[in-house]
Amino acid sequence: MTTDTVRWGILATGGIAAAFTADLIDLPDAEVVAVASRTEASAKAFADRFGIPRAYGDWAALAADEDLDVVYVATPHAAHRAAAGLCLEAGRNVLCEKAFTLNVREAEELVALAREHDRFLMEAMWMYCNPVIRRLKALVDDGAIGEVRTVQADFGLEGPFPPSHRLRDPAQGGGALLDLGVYPVSFAHLLLGEPSGISAQAVISPEGVDLQTVLALSWDSGALAALHCSVTGGTGTTASVTGSRGRIDIPSGFFHPDRLVLHRAGRDPEEFTADPADGPRNTFRHEAREVMRALRAGETESRLVPLDGTLAVMRTMDAVRERIGVRYPGE
Repeated sequence: MTTDTVRWGILATGGIAAAFTADLIDLPDAEVVAVASRTEASAKAFADRFGIPRAYGDWAALAADEDLDVVYVATPHAAHRAAAGLCLEAGRNVLCEKAFTLNVREAEELVALAREHDRFLMEAMWMYCNPVIRRLKALVDDGAIGEVRTVQADFGLEGPFPPSHRLRDPAQGGGALLDLGVYPVSFAHLLLGEPSGISAQAVISPEGVDLQTVLALSWDSGALAALHCSVTGGTGTTASVTGSRGRIDIPSGFFHPDRLVLHRAGRDPEEFTADPADGPRNTFRHEAREVMRALRAGETESRLVPLDGTLAVMRTMDAVRERIGVRYPGE
């Protein structure tokens, strides 16, 4: 870091890249200076749309751009290992979308590269950076609901998605678990850490990916989690944490909440809401600010999204896929 302004590169030009870039350019201390795609035409169109000075028709050119403080990798997750690895090997800091990789082996390789090159690396788990989620975590850690007994969370999209869609394509890491289930799994990990027991059932598509998966996780403390993800039906995207002395509910959109409700016996429910000054609930600004805070502090990983936690989530999802029989090409 040579200035107060953090200079970003965007690797990929899809919908999530566009949403993240739109939030970045609203931050006064962030500057998007380059974008890359597999084709120069796609990169140029994206650059024109957002007023980005440089557009590259290949990933390697972006990775070699020494004017960048950090690269945001927004490809489908099947390409995360290659894209993020290329940037880390070139000495770039990286924010990589979730699911972090296809499997824990690839995730471990990226973490090893980051540590070898002394570069910052973070999974783009924006949920962990959300102020309401951070408030929930603080309440639980402070004992507001006693000892955690159960965690429940769901995330489902209505669809239907055709076989050619990335959510149905094994070559792109398709399926409900990696795209949607990563949120309920990460939510449970945030509160309880890595589980000691894992069981799962799924509906498998003709292409070999999970269309709908239910997970039961257990911990040595006696805590349990019941989690669900689906690309065959829209769910309420709710979450609940029950403890020995109370419960916290997120009524909807638990992965980017704007409020939570704390229930305790003998007391009226307490509602905690997001500060309107923080922007809309679907903002990526909190995540971007955490990256920039860490870079300015000279840190190589985030306090909110630590790499060991990302690896633990990937281990859990690997175990789930083993139980439901989903394997991706090359595994």
